[in-house]
Amino acid sequence: MGSKTRILDATMLVFRRHGFRRSSIEQVAEAAGLTRQALYHHFESKEALFRAVIERVHESAIAAEEIAVAAAETAGGNLGDILATGMTARMSTMIASLDGSPHLEELYSEHLVHARDLYQTYAARYAERMVATIARTVRKQQLALPQSLSPIEFARLVEMSVYAAKSQYPAMQPSDAFLKDMAIMVRTLCAGAIPKSVPKSAKPPVKKAAIKQKPTRRTTGGPP
Repeated sequence: MGSKTRILDATMLVFRRHGFRRSSIEQVAEAAGLTRQALYHHFESKEALFRAVIERVHESAIAAEEIAVAAAETAGGNLGDILATGMTARMSTMIASLDGSPHLEELYSEHLVHARDLYQTYAARYAERMVATIARTVRKQQLALPQSLSPIEFARLVEMSVYAAKSQYPAMQPSDAFLKDMAIMVRTLCAGAIPKSVPKSAKPPVKKAAIKQKPTRRTTGGPP
């Protein structure tokens, strides 16, 4: 294990245990088995440490989402299966990073204070990946999105549904209930994506049944 990895592991442990405000460089150095001077060689401040662990959480969440999406696609899942599975993997990874901490709300709020730019950067990356997943699935499965939405527009609605779920569960707790409701909302949105109708030109011609003609009476010459 490298020094930076050991420091970040120790940082996460300290923040989970004490929250952001009550944590210190000294506590992190002690947890990492380093001197304060050695820690400063890698990170200049507590805020820099906090940003580094946040960045690592987001990178882990992206990796988990990509693996889950790929597995759902390989299994032949529908759009709802693919997106709900990916979102659940992403959010589960984030929740697990702070699982058991009594300072969840403080850490989430400090996240926006000290790393709002990281939040915005990763929000954009999550959105880009979701748009790509939706576009790929729509193309492969020949789907029509509801209301003729584009993949970009549909991805925005999916992300909005996640924010709505978060508003009902502060700090995404209890996590099981949050993840369940979030997945239901995503699947409900995706239920509006239906297979495209087959163009008329592509439909096989309908064979008309042969009509038997009745014999007609002769109208000329001799008796009927």
